[in-house]
Amino acid sequence: MTDWLDALIQGVLLGGLYALFAAGLSLMFGVMRLVNLAHGDLIVLAAFAILTVASTFGLDPFAAVVLAIPILFVVGFVLQHVLLNRTLGRDLLPPLLVTFGLSIIIQNGLLQVFSADSQRLRAGAIETASIPLGGGIAVGVVPLLTLMSAIAVIVFLNFIFYRTPVGRAFRATSDDLEVAQLMGVDVNRIFAVAMGLAFVVIAIAALYLGLRANFDPTIGPARLLYAFEAVIIGGLGSFWGTLAGGIVLGVAQTIGARIDPEWQILAGHLAFLVVLAVRPRGLFPRAQD
Repeated sequence: MTDWLDALIQGVLLGGLYALFAAGLSLMFGVMRLVNLAHGDLIVLAAFAILTVASTFGLDPFAAVVLAIPILFVVGFVLQHVLLNRTLGRDLLPPLLVTFGLSIIIQNGLLQVFSADSQRLRAGAIETASIPLGGGIAVGVVPLLTLMSAIAVIVFLNFIFYRTPVGRAFRATSDDLEVAQLMGVDVNRIFAVAMGLAFVVIAIAALYLGLRANFDPTIGPARLLYAFEAVIIGGLGSFWGTLAGGIVLGVAQTIGARIDPEWQILAGHLAFLVVLAVRPRGLFPRAQD
């Protein structure tokens, strides 16, 4: 019984990481209806950016991400304003093709600069620190921080989306782009701000990706898959649904691994298919928020 309880707890903590992967993707889709195939590679790019800042200035990863966040916000703003805004429209194919090409460029660029060697963000004793819960169960400090950060990000995004003027512009452009333009909303700028915020979330996801596992330039597509599954399980456009989707995916994987170590990834995919079959719009679609 203790082993199953431990698997459940570890699954919830793992779900926090998947929710961070998915939150930026959910923001992009919720505001711009943008399906970003480069999302996983952008997370890896941000992890390498944090690694570079940390090694250059001799900082720990938590301090490095604070320096990297404003840089990544600007990168996201410029990327959307200069490139991706030109692809958006009623046809979904151009942004898919452009972001797929961007994914290939990022992977090959990182391979050229950093080689195929796997890297890790080092934060000292906190990496292995844990909190005992009794009964032989303990939770790692970094996984716990990951889940707390995921919740904080979801609260922050909900505050921005529903309690600020820029959030009203986000909702207006998402609900009816033409009417928002007629009301004087600068759609291109709003989309660029949304992408900048998505890159802030990407930076936080990259921090915990690098602290919890090795990363290399080729792992982006797998991160993208987990992010897509978490977003779809939770419900497109729902931030709290994204958190729930990440937890469902994480719990399914740890329970699957408890049954058979080879079933970990498969169990997550099966949970995704079951939710999709029972509730095609996800557990918490935005229209029901």
